[in-house]
Amino acid sequence: MNIVNLIDSLYKNNNLPYNELVYILDNMTLEEREYLIKKSNDTRMKTYGDKVYLRGLIEFTNYCKKDCLYCGIRSSNKNADRYRLTMDDILECVEMGDNLGYKTYVLQGGEDPFFSDDKMVEIITIIKNKYPKNAITLSLGERSYKSYKKMFDAGADRYLLRHETANKQLYSTLHPGETFDSRKKCLENLREIGFQIGAGFMVGLPNQTNEHLAEDLRFVKDLHPHMCGIGPFIPHTDTPLKEYAGGTVEKTVTMMALVRLLLPDVLLPSTTALGSIDPTGREKGIKAGGNVVMPNLSPTRVREKYSLYDGKICTGDEAAECRVCIERRINKSGFSVEVTRGDNISWAKENIDKIN
Repeated sequence: MNIVNLIDSLYKNNNLPYNELVYILDNMTLEEREYLIKKSNDTRMKTYGDKVYLRGLIEFTNYCKKDCLYCGIRSSNKNADRYRLTMDDILECVEMGDNLGYKTYVLQGGEDPFFSDDKMVEIITIIKNKYPKNAITLSLGERSYKSYKKMFDAGADRYLLRHETANKQLYSTLHPGETFDSRKKCLENLREIGFQIGAGFMVGLPNQTNEHLAEDLRFVKDLHPHMCGIGPFIPHTDTPLKEYAGGTVEKTVTMMALVRLLLPDVLLPSTTALGSIDPTGREKGIKAGGNVVMPNLSPTRVREKYSLYDGKICTGDEAAECRVCIERRINKSGFSVEVTRGDNISWAKENIDKIN
């Protein structure tokens, strides 16, 4: 097989079978990788233009009942400095975000039982009443269909639930007592309810192979989420995986490029994790088809406490400084910042009445 021909086929048809994706990952040269990234950028430019959408990230709790092996806020980490933002804290972050031009807020936290359905409905309702044109994205892990429905009915627009890995065996080794089928069912429930859904996976996990990554690519192609978050595995000192090597920028960016070609309309974040392992990591992700960046709106006093992995950047910047810095870097990379809700383009065409 000729890799350039495979990339051209993927660019033209937005699809490749599993075995050909594995072949690309196993055999791609540096020159062929650069060609892949060029084609992924071409696809993004045809679909979204040079726009990069900003989301204001609010990390409102680092309590979590789950014990995922890679995560610094896992339940058994006794060294984690736990916190929960108050309603006033959250609303202060939201107001700051609106003043800075953010039209989407991402409320992210561990799976914290303290934030019950009623509490989340209250938070969502208050934000939506004050900023009805702005979007709310939730990232709260696995919850029941009933819970998701209550939050959607209260006004939440999107839900991010990275599947982490589509290989069932690898998933079970990383998530004690959890199953990939349960994760997949949550994503199906979220779509059925009406959320714009986000899936995604980590690159460079211990014992992960190119075959596993090809499974991830086929999973997201078949699921066709509105968003897809891809980031490198970065070990955390207080987890069982602390001794393992992390994922690389090069492999992560390659996976982003492949996802962009498989799903031209996907919203594809260039993650903080990329910037944490390479000073220009987020820029590299944007040039490979990424079109979302999520600056942090959380109070500076808690940013270091939301420690999913070691070496996280932007733990000390004030929100306004972070906003100016990111926009400058995006512009320097040849792209423009878009200050709108930034909905998935296909979803927006089908739901024009919901956003006007």
